[in-house]
Amino acid sequence: MSIVHLPSRSPTASADPLPGDMPEVAQLLTDAGFLDGLSRVAEKYGIPPGAAPSQAGACLREMSAVHNARVSELWQRAGRWMIRGYDVLVDDDGLAELRRLDRKHTLIFLISHRSYLDEFVLPAALVNGHMSPLFGIAGGNLNFFPLGDLARRNGIVHVRRDTSDAPIYRYALRSFIGQLVANKHNLCWSIEGGRTRTGKLRPPRYGLLRYVADAVDAIPDADPLLVPVSLMYDQLPVHEVSRMASEARGRAKEAENLRWLVSYAAGLKERRGRIYLDFGVPLPLRARLDELRAESVTQNQVERVALDVCHRLNAATPITPTAAVCIALLAQDRALTLDEVLATVRPLADYVATRHWPVAGAANLADRSTLRWALRELVRSGVLTEYSGGTETVWRVGRDQHLIAAVYRNSVLHVLLMRAVGELALLAVAEGRVQGATGGLGVATRLRELLKFEFFFAQRGGFVADLRREIEILAGDVEEFEDLTADQAETWLGKSRLMVSPLVLRPYLDAYRVVARCLADLNEEPADEAELVSAALGIGHQWAMQRTLANEESVSGEMFTTALKLAAHRNLLTADAPELAERRRQFAEEIEEFAAAIRRVTARRPEQEV
Repeated sequence: MSIVHLPSRSPTASADPLPGDMPEVAQLLTDAGFLDGLSRVAEKYGIPPGAAPSQAGACLREMSAVHNARVSELWQRAGRWMIRGYDVLVDDDGLAELRRLDRKHTLIFLISHRSYLDEFVLPAALVNGHMSPLFGIAGGNLNFFPLGDLARRNGIVHVRRDTSDAPIYRYALRSFIGQLVANKHNLCWSIEGGRTRTGKLRPPRYGLLRYVADAVDAIPDADPLLVPVSLMYDQLPVHEVSRMASEARGRAKEAENLRWLVSYAAGLKERRGRIYLDFGVPLPLRARLDELRAESVTQNQVERVALDVCHRLNAATPITPTAAVCIALLAQDRALTLDEVLATVRPLADYVATRHWPVAGAANLADRSTLRWALRELVRSGVLTEYSGGTETVWRVGRDQHLIAAVYRNSVLHVLLMRAVGELALLAVAEGRVQGATGGLGVATRLRELLKFEFFFAQRGGFVADLRREIEILAGDVEEFEDLTADQAETWLGKSRLMVSPLVLRPYLDAYRVVARCLADLNEEPADEAELVSAALGIGHQWAMQRTLANEESVSGEMFTTALKLAAHRNLLTADAPELAERRRQFAEEIEEFAAAIRRVTARRPEQEV
């Protein structure tokens, strides 16, 4: 490999290739198509034509990254030290298949981003698996000395978070990504654009994926595969997950710098179990875009592709014993003995087996020793408390630890989502609020619309199929599904050993209730989103203390922000919207309708079951 000398932290603003430029930069700066496009961007945004090439050169050099053998070896050693508190379990079968695909395809690794440690886990696994080097795309917030400089020499491309006022930079980034694809380099980034704060997969970001799709359209032989990558932790670093919970409650995000890095590294000495690295089914991007065009999908093609990736990523995400224990403790929200934890988890374990869902490390979720180990580790990290002063040892969620326990529980909500929707659909039929299967489907569809910014639902046809499958599992016999009666729905609900809608949906509906209340109180007044989130945090804390909310896990700035996305989609934020006060009131009533249904499910749920 030839030696490439990266530019300093203040990239040279030269319009001509420099001796130390990486190949992609030199190729673009001498490409007629790139320069023609640059001229059009400059004309559109009123940038002097003579200034645009030098600005583009500086932007491209800012993105530059290389693979330096000595630095990569140092990075690998540092990575092993950073993750010293974990054992890493890699999906070796998936890695072997990717090694075969790597010979012919550009691989785009799209990860679920749970921790800062992620960037030390995946690259090391790929190096050990003898894969081609990849270029990782990371936020510019991590581009500080010395981390940023070392990362850039290990193939990490740092990009700016905000490019709204930088048209030359956006054009340079789009072209740079396209050139990497043209040169058949493997790439990697977070499909979510940042770390999850709640534990579940966040809505995807489309910008980088759109640039790759543009490259596929422009380059006849480009055939990249999108590879979903699941990263799961038995437990996240304590100081990191605690900070995430604080940020969800409204605390400002800590700026990343050298002092932060030293503090973060110092907090990694404790053992935290395992990291599970799993690969989903790769998605051929060109073929998928062709399918969508054949279906006459002319808009939102990249968005549809991103949702496909997210579905595959969720399907590759295993359930951990930590998540199972947190499901049990949050479901009951009281102290439980080991036998009670086991009784709560066993129906879940049976359901997971029926769905053939992967369990991390092939663990047996209904095994006493497995659950005891998870309980002990959660006590050691402070998430749970343990009391042994009576006749039996009991465990419960610690004070102010509900949000942290929810991070682990939420990592597997996608497994239970459609089961929860099916329960509320059947409940509406059983109570006579709607009639038959058609009425139940209407309830499920309304719930899908209400939570579409929160969860990844299938398109309509797939959604109906998913719903029917869940009711088949719940009922065991659905010959009468099309002629569903209230008595039949009541029977199916009554015999279920696993009722999950309070666990899966209540935290989000409770958070939405708070936001809807804040909006309704405004009547016809305009809504400022930042002020609304602040007000919702205050009201949420009050309602949690009054037990109007089940607990503090619904007092989350991230949940409130997503609820506001739904409100904006329904045109409930602008003051000039017609009949605003009335529609805001109806919005609050719709959420309360489903929240009340959840409470009725909770009331009929056997005490020992989820």
